[in-house]
Amino acid sequence: MNNKILKQLFSLPVIVSALGYFVDIYDLLLFSIVRRPSLIGMGVPEDQLFAQGEYLLQVQMTGLLIGGIIWGIMGDKRGRLSVLFGSILLYSIANIANGFASTVNQYALMRFIAGIGLAGELGAGITLVSETLPTNLRGYATAIIATVGLMGAILANFISKIFDWQIAFFIGGGLGLVLLLARVSVFESGIFLQTKEKTIQRGNFFQLFTKWSRFIKFMGCIFIGLPIWYAVGILITFSPEFAKELQITGTVVAGDAVMFSYIGLAVGDLSSGFASQIFGSRKKIVAIYILLTLVCIIFFLFLPIKTSGFFYFACFAIGVGIGYWALFVTIAAEQFGTNLRATVATTVPNLIRGTVVPLTLGFKFLRGEIGVINGALIIGLLTIFIAFIALRVIDETYGRDLNFEELD
Repeated sequence: MNNKILKQLFSLPVIVSALGYFVDIYDLLLFSIVRRPSLIGMGVPEDQLFAQGEYLLQVQMTGLLIGGIIWGIMGDKRGRLSVLFGSILLYSIANIANGFASTVNQYALMRFIAGIGLAGELGAGITLVSETLPTNLRGYATAIIATVGLMGAILANFISKIFDWQIAFFIGGGLGLVLLLARVSVFESGIFLQTKEKTIQRGNFFQLFTKWSRFIKFMGCIFIGLPIWYAVGILITFSPEFAKELQITGTVVAGDAVMFSYIGLAVGDLSSGFASQIFGSRKKIVAIYILLTLVCIIFFLFLPIKTSGFFYFACFAIGVGIGYWALFVTIAAEQFGTNLRATVATTVPNLIRGTVVPLTLGFKFLRGEIGVINGALIIGLLTIFIAFIALRVIDETYGRDLNFEELD
């Protein structure tokens, strides 16, 4: 790559979006990492840790679901930058407050508010970068954003080992507030500013449901990501419980499982983003990674070697398989016109995060009927099947010019 391309790839919008996603992932995954010690510190009995952890995860994901719609609409009505500023301010304050929580109900309230705040970061960043970079660089830029951002999970794990869970939340909130200073120099998308001058509807969420072809594409964009949050929300979040069920020798710590899976996710995101550029296709690469995810789910649930080290390798493999996260959000941004782009790019990843709620409820029912492993397998196979159907109904968007609007 020549200096001009490198300058565009590492421009201020890309750097700030990457750092913003870094803090976003730190805060989002910190709960999964400190779930057990934080609940134990609040006096929750050992036999209630799984159930209370599921409850808090569902509350956080519900916040993400609601926040995704709010921030998405604001991104198209007010601009991409307003969402970047507002979302990070809200989740930073909520995470600082989370460090003061002393009961499960207080914990739940802070996770809900933080979830709303965390919902705006990625979609707004991907939309801004997609609209400011040339079409031949979008896949590379979003892969860089995801790779840098996902390293936030590694920092969260290290911080949780050094400090108490309360301090870990304080640090996450502080990082967000510091990042606000960097955002001051970021400029708004020129494509959005042009659309803002036109007399057309912007950020009308219900416009996604007024035309059948548009609705089908919207739903397709959501469900191609279903295996990702099945893997993160169930297999990785509850990795200590799966390790116990699989009779793994040695201690399995949730924070380490999250860290290894997100290292894998970073590898997957970087490779899938670059592959989509090299082979000139988004859909074909996503199909390959969904198949890889299927293989990794089966490998994880029927692990041939029962050591903690090999279990962590399985977590890494799961991460590589679901490493089409940035590509998934990029596809959503590229499917729709400028007047709905931020709405879609922000709601889609959070709607799919929100599916953790029904997925965990389904898993809870099935594990009571057929056991933890078989229950997780059935839910996993279902997400893979739905993802492949969804992939068939969306457009191939590689190289698409994004300077267009959605009109009824």
